[in-house]
Amino acid sequence: MQRFTISLEEALAVQFDALIAAKGYSNRSEAVRDLIRTQLDAVHLDASQSGWCVATLNYVYDHHDKTVTERVLSLQHDHHDLVITSLHTHLDHDHCLETVVLRGPVKTVNAFSQTLVALRGVRHGNIHVVPLDQGGHSHAHPHAHAHSGDQADAQGKENGVKVPHIHFKPIS
Repeated sequence: MQRFTISLEEALAVQFDALIAAKGYSNRSEAVRDLIRTQLDAVHLDASQSGWCVATLNYVYDHHDKTVTERVLSLQHDHHDLVITSLHTHLDHDHCLETVVLRGPVKTVNAFSQTLVALRGVRHGNIHVVPLDQGGHSHAHPHAHAHSGDQADAQGKENGVKVPHIHFKPIS
């Protein structure tokens, strides 16, 4: 691990220490690391709209409005290649919070998210995007499980052929 020293004006240092305490960081170093990661991710996402990402999209809607429920579900089904899973949480008798996990090209994930959040009846929508490194290449290797509906054996083969996939990892 590399070390570096920074100097802060007194007022800025006091504000930073208050932020660290409020966020629950145990020390300044971890807080600075998170700030750096956040900025590097933002720069990478701005520079590489063609790269891949994983994202969480959160929004609130009134579940009594059946038209918004139908629009949200139709949009998710139309983009099943991006939607990994969703979590539906009841907030009260009327409102639901939905969290959708997405994976795909940054530009496509952002466009989908903006479209969903802009739907009439959707409120409080926001997205958190994490840029991904594709790990360089697609490959296949054995898996000890079969995916639902797949005819995969214990060797990771589907119908006698190994199924290729890509490993993704966060960039920063």
